[in-house]
Amino acid sequence: MTLLSIQPRPCTDSNCRGQHAPAERVALAMSLCGARGAQLTTLRRQILELLWESGRPTGAYELIEALKLRDSRPVGPPTVYRALEFLMSQGLVSKIESRNAYVPCTHPERRHDCLFFICSNCGASVELEDPRVAQLLVEDAAVLGFRVTRPVVEVEGTCASCIAAGAA
Repeated sequence: MTLLSIQPRPCTDSNCRGQHAPAERVALAMSLCGARGAQLTTLRRQILELLWESGRPTGAYELIEALKLRDSRPVGPPTVYRALEFLMSQGLVSKIESRNAYVPCTHPERRHDCLFFICSNCGASVELEDPRVAQLLVEDAAVLGFRVTRPVVEVEGTCASCIAAGAA
């Protein structure tokens, strides 16, 4: 099955916890970019696919190595960083600031602020949308006379899998 044969479907379950097939999410990204008049080039799509396949926050240099393995041709850091900037500008990817790494956005079809729960043991991350937290940040900022332009909320701890495995 090719990406073109997959019908992208926006998620209507705000409590889904990101249980979507990567190919479906990439097809949705292609559809969103097309509707916005934005070019999801082959390289940008490949980077998005690699982020979905990784399943954890992935750094730009890891992406460069994965692209080299996939295509047998080198891609320079500036090219990958430009592609990541584009993907972030379209809401398709978020940056985990504490790791200087990137993750695909679970719900690029809607504007939202995210919380990231990051396992300090295995490196996995989970994106959670919670409008209550976003609203609380805006309210607290207003009290301080501060205007939020880019909220970044990262919570580090131990994931359920690592706890179950006795790693924490």
